[in-house]
Amino acid sequence: MLTDKTEADDVPIIMVEGPSKENLQNIPFADDEGASKNEDVEAQNPARRSMGRKNSISLPNLDDLNVFNERQPQIDEFNNSQNDLETDDEMAEIRGPSRNVRRKSVLSPRMLTPPDPADFSDGNSPANSVTSVNSLASLLKEKIQNLPQTIRRKKSNDYKIKVFVIFLFMTIVVLICTAYFLYHQKILAKAYFERIKFNKNKRIMQIYNNDGIEIINAKLGTTLNYDQVLPCLPQDERRDGSICLEWMDKARLYLHVYTLQDRIKCYNLKWISLNDYLAPTDCFEMFNGVHWYGGGQNQESAWPLEKGGHGFRPFVTGHVERHEWGNVLKRYFINSKGAAIIIDEKTPLYVAIQGDTQKQLCLSARYDEFAFVNKFTITPELNYSICTGGNMSELHTQLSEHTLWDGLKKEDADVIDSLLTEPLWEITSESKELLTEEMVFNFTNDIIALGTIKQGHVLINEFWQNRVGDFQLDTDRFPTLEKTIDVLRRRGFRVVFTIQPFISTESRNFAEAVEKRLLVLERFSGRKVPALTSFKTLQSAGVLDITNNRTMPWLIEKLKSVMSKYKFNAYYLELGNAYDMPHYYQCEKPLLNPDHFKTQFINSIQNSISLLGVSDAIERPRSPSFVALPRFESSWDGLRRVIPTILTYGIIGYPFLIPGAVGGDYDSVETELNSSFVELPDQELYIRWLQLAAFLPVVRYNRLPNSYGDKKVLDTAIGLALLRQNKVKPVLKKYARVSLNLGLPIIRPLWMLDPNDPNCHTVMDEFSIGEDIIVAPILSSGAREREIYLPAGVWKDGIDGSLRKGSRWIHDYRVEDQVAYFEKMPDDTRF
Repeated sequence: MLTDKTEADDVPIIMVEGPSKENLQNIPFADDEGASKNEDVEAQNPARRSMGRKNSISLPNLDDLNVFNERQPQIDEFNNSQNDLETDDEMAEIRGPSRNVRRKSVLSPRMLTPPDPADFSDGNSPANSVTSVNSLASLLKEKIQNLPQTIRRKKSNDYKIKVFVIFLFMTIVVLICTAYFLYHQKILAKAYFERIKFNKNKRIMQIYNNDGIEIINAKLGTTLNYDQVLPCLPQDERRDGSICLEWMDKARLYLHVYTLQDRIKCYNLKWISLNDYLAPTDCFEMFNGVHWYGGGQNQESAWPLEKGGHGFRPFVTGHVERHEWGNVLKRYFINSKGAAIIIDEKTPLYVAIQGDTQKQLCLSARYDEFAFVNKFTITPELNYSICTGGNMSELHTQLSEHTLWDGLKKEDADVIDSLLTEPLWEITSESKELLTEEMVFNFTNDIIALGTIKQGHVLINEFWQNRVGDFQLDTDRFPTLEKTIDVLRRRGFRVVFTIQPFISTESRNFAEAVEKRLLVLERFSGRKVPALTSFKTLQSAGVLDITNNRTMPWLIEKLKSVMSKYKFNAYYLELGNAYDMPHYYQCEKPLLNPDHFKTQFINSIQNSISLLGVSDAIERPRSPSFVALPRFESSWDGLRRVIPTILTYGIIGYPFLIPGAVGGDYDSVETELNSSFVELPDQELYIRWLQLAAFLPVVRYNRLPNSYGDKKVLDTAIGLALLRQNKVKPVLKKYARVSLNLGLPIIRPLWMLDPNDPNCHTVMDEFSIGEDIIVAPILSSGAREREIYLPAGVWKDGIDGSLRKGSRWIHDYRVEDQVAYFEKMPDDTRF
């Protein structure tokens, strides 16, 4: 038992009385930090420092020290268990009866060092101290009592540690794998030309705009089926800064960058197939919010293009029901993120829109036996450019063909204004016998009887000839047409004759054309036999060979002779689509494709005669010639096709358009007629079509509003004519001037008003006239209300005069017998 209080206070290893819970966590256990703290205590207590070691317990002998060292792990484990205690009750259980409170005691490192035997020569060894023995026994007893609890806690801690180690290991593995994958991709996806990344092994290309936003995601060379890529041989390299990559015996790719107008960066990609069997093919993402427009009318009249879908088809004009693409095309596509694709005209181009939920726009180069039979390169080459801009509207404006007014005369400008402000009256019949001079005269009299509707142009179809290709008036059915045309001209009409490049085998000119070799020949005939085809009512006809230098002078002489004799105003050219050419056609000079025939024909004839418009095109005819929309069937589905088609044609570079006839075109429906009377379109359909046509560039009739004998139809037509005169005509003329300057369409999609509004990207049943009027017609039978979206700005309701805030939908907008339209107002307009 300790009797000296000072000695008891300085015992370093015997826990006579445990510390309080608050100090438990601060106790060092047999480490260097504890030693340093003892030294600090002594340094802070001079009295204690002066006492030296006199009041401390004498050192134990070696035997006791060995026993102590053997039990040291248990003591350390006991000390560690002190830190695990969570309650005062647990501490009390270990401490036993309460003893005097001591200052902090630390096991000095000196006491763990074997002492020198000389220090224990005397018999006064502290190892014999009763206090040391009893205290050690008490410590061992307390440790043994708490051993099961310590073991349980240790097992629990071990389990937690194992789980944590496993989790940490798995995390490290995942991080290493991810880092390796990202690094691998970064190495493969090399950055070309600053904003283009191309993974040449996977052939994935990404293009970014100035803000670092991805605007193109494409899979290139989808038909290669070969991943080994090498740099091109020195003799295959270009010297223009292009990057050249080659897939052995498969294909070669050139990447090149250039700038347009100092603001548009374009990337040219040119694939060259290295064998006859590989068709270079690239596909572009049409999902993840990317919408594509352009090309031309497709089978579904889809707007945007991803709403349709079809396999690979030759990119040539045709009937959409059978050939996928319509009568007007251009190798131009633009997407909603501000990227456009322009394909070289020499590429034997096939296009597909494929996929289910994740659509792709795919371009392929391949030769075939009809559309691209003439080979201008040894193997197919896919050559196109991707141009980028700030947004799709800005990019389209910069890429549009500017200065359409170049070479325009005053009389040409008058023709444009007359078509925009006056109707086009189309006189048609199902057979030539029904089209007579009397019919023309009566038809124009009925037009005059309409009252306030202006006269405009009278279009007479190809039956003014006895046989198509005669290029002479049939005097049996038109005995005094010269006088009739003079009367019509004085009444305010302009007369237009329809012509075609086809010559019926029954025509008086067919034999002459064969003799002079003016016709397209059969490919395998040894350049002697003319190739025959059919077109509209013609069952057998030859086609004038525009590549023959003798053809156009021969034709122009005949056309000028007719025009000078009868004093009519212009011709309208029906060219037919690519599939109206003979299948095995062969011209004197090879054509790029059957549509190339149209461009050469239009350019040649425009230099010599006045041309009001053309029915088919792959290149914009020179102003003032308009381009006609395809003929739509007389149905509600036909009506719904009008807006997406006219929007598409405007985007691909044709601002001056002639829509189909009000109510639909009858000759697109196969029927047998026994008289001059045909069934009229449904009256509601006719009125809704008339409402739409009132806001289009040209109002085209082939059935007069007074044909129904219903005053409601006639009143609607007159009311819409007045609306067009007062509201629409000034806007049409204003934006016709803009089109001549900038090449922008007159009829525009909503995204040209607000390209950053995603709602404007998919609206296909509304349009704007320039930036001034938005039109939302009724396009379904029996409908009296519809959803309307207004872009940003303030808009004045054309029906009730109220102001409408833009950038929002108007739900359940009520429309009875009127057409919904909205006029753009200044943004600060308020009532």
